[in-house]
Amino acid sequence: MLFGIEFFEEKELEEQMELYFEQALDDEIPNPPSFISEEDREYLKGRVRAVAGKTPEIDREINAVATGWKTGRMAKADLSILRLAVYEMKYDDEIPVGVAINEAVELAKKFGGDESSSFVNGVLAKLA
Repeated sequence: MLFGIEFFEEKELEEQMELYFEQALDDEIPNPPSFISEEDREYLKGRVRAVAGKTPEIDREINAVATGWKTGRMAKADLSILRLAVYEMKYDDEIPVGVAINEAVELAKKFGGDESSSFVNGVLAKLA
């Protein structure tokens, strides 16, 4: 859902989140969103809203330390991962900074390019 924010306007956020959870069952998807409990859905929606609401501040922090890169030029997967991690590091007292960084690096390995995990780790290390 955070990745999708890059492709629609902010006023469409609520509708896009609902569409995400209403996706039809698909044999190609191992754990389709329709299997997520209502409680978990509300948690995820709240987290997406929170990160989206802090995106300008988060992007300023990323831009300040990402030498040679600005958020507008970053790979969208990397940017989404960075935004979530920075939110967790700066605004979520329940998640230790080290855990936020480690999870971000793992997400970058899974969803980013060959250099994504190093890039994400480097940016987040400067913010820690």
